[in-house]
Amino acid sequence: MEIWNFNLRHLRAAVSIGRLGSISAAAQAIHISQPAITQGIVKLEAQLGQPLFERRTDGMIPTDAGHLLFPRIEAALAQIASPRVTMTQLRALIALASAGSYAEASAATGLAQPSLHRAVGDLSVALKRKLVERRGKGVTLTEQGRRTVRRFRLARAELDAGLSELSALLGRETGKITIGAMPLSRARILPAAVAAFHRMHPDVSINIVEGAFHELIEPLRDGDIDVMIGALRDPSPGPDITQQPLFEDRPVVIGRKDHPAADNEPSLEALAQYPWTIPASGTPLRDGWTKMFAARSIPLPEVPIECGSVITIRQILIESDFLTLLSPDQVAVELEAGWLTKIAEIPKEFIRNIGMTTRMDWRPTAMQAKFITILEAVSKSD
Repeated sequence: MEIWNFNLRHLRAAVSIGRLGSISAAAQAIHISQPAITQGIVKLEAQLGQPLFERRTDGMIPTDAGHLLFPRIEAALAQIASPRVTMTQLRALIALASAGSYAEASAATGLAQPSLHRAVGDLSVALKRKLVERRGKGVTLTEQGRRTVRRFRLARAELDAGLSELSALLGRETGKITIGAMPLSRARILPAAVAAFHRMHPDVSINIVEGAFHELIEPLRDGDIDVMIGALRDPSPGPDITQQPLFEDRPVVIGRKDHPAADNEPSLEALAQYPWTIPASGTPLRDGWTKMFAARSIPLPEVPIECGSVITIRQILIESDFLTLLSPDQVAVELEAGWLTKIAEIPKEFIRNIGMTTRMDWRPTAMQAKFITILEAVSKSD
């Protein structure tokens, strides 16, 4: 079941009953009639396929399902931050932000363009803020619109997590884990962790989104990505982000198998005479590379090609005298095949912390928590 089938008023009523203990008290608190709340709760429980309350003469007590779902609903409503917002409006704005035009949003959701226009327009009126601006044939979000979309996406993530937890309560392992994979994670720990998790929980969907840090951090903040795995940033990206180290990685200098510097135990001064391909400034690897030469007062080598793609770097190295810094895990196949070789070690103090990056307020579902446990175990075993 998708969250879009729910009525936000019904969700708001459910958490009010759970907090206050009766329909009458909830009706007074949220200004909805008792018959409307009663009908709404009956419909909501039918949609979920399980009761949220135990009906007693002295009130209504949340069931196990209610105890699981209500914190997720409360977190979602806190992000939405207005009782005037409807689920249709929430869905319309998220779809429009993702698609960039009403036509594309209509194609993605199946909702008619006039309905999307009306929902976004009504939402703007309800929130008393301008959310979108027309740009040619498309639209763009205002600054207030971007902030609103982020909160709506986080609300969606909470409700999706709630549904996943209810399915697990019924013995159905469903749900999804979306992982942002930075380059190093793809070489070793992520494939091992994903394979181990899938063997244990084959019905849970895993979505791996590859990219550099700057490409993944905003989707993480939006709730579209649950966890990023790769080199950690120093300083931290912000107070809304938490980083957890998994292991330390020490890169080595890599070149082609018959590189002039191979087998000579070259010094850093000698290595600085060759051209390098290295990721752009601001990445942990590039920063460590810069410090490695600067700490020994060696002029930085030329970097004619800035690149973060291991596949591209591999081919550049094979066909030239370029050098790079990589973890041996990232080119293990190429090293074993003899296409590339380790030219030199780097000073021991220049290492990278590899770990997980999540939102500070992220509360993983039970399935997501199990994946994290497996990921930590894989990191320690290698």
